Amino acid sequence: MGVRTTARILTEVVSKEFKTAAHLASYAGIAPVTRQSGSSARSETASRRGNKILKRALFLSAFTALHDPDSRAYYDRKRAQGKRHHQALIALARRRSDVLFAMLRDGAFSASRPWRVALAA
Repeated sequence: MGVRTTARILTEVVSKEFKTAAHLASYAGIAPVTRQSGSSARSETASRRGNKILKRALFLSAFTALHDPDSRAYYDRKRAQGKRHHQALIALARRRSDVLFAMLRDGAFSASRPWRVALAA
């Protein structure tokens, strides 16, 4: 991830308090939303809500992470499950936001690749 993208993500999340990783994903707008009208639930779609700056930064970081072998393996697994390119990228961005939440929660900034555990899930 580049310096600008990292700085953008940090400026958007550091001063905020998130209870769970799902709360962070929802705030960023990368949590799936069920499209429904009345009693008919149609499908899961990308959210149009959330912090658009953070969403774009996470999406760019996921796109850049495709050069990493572990992230690429996760992306390829999602593609093998039948997801399209954009859906697989959003799933990768969600995994990266989960790692970001864990790092913020624990106060750990590790040089040892902590996202390997999250990507294996």
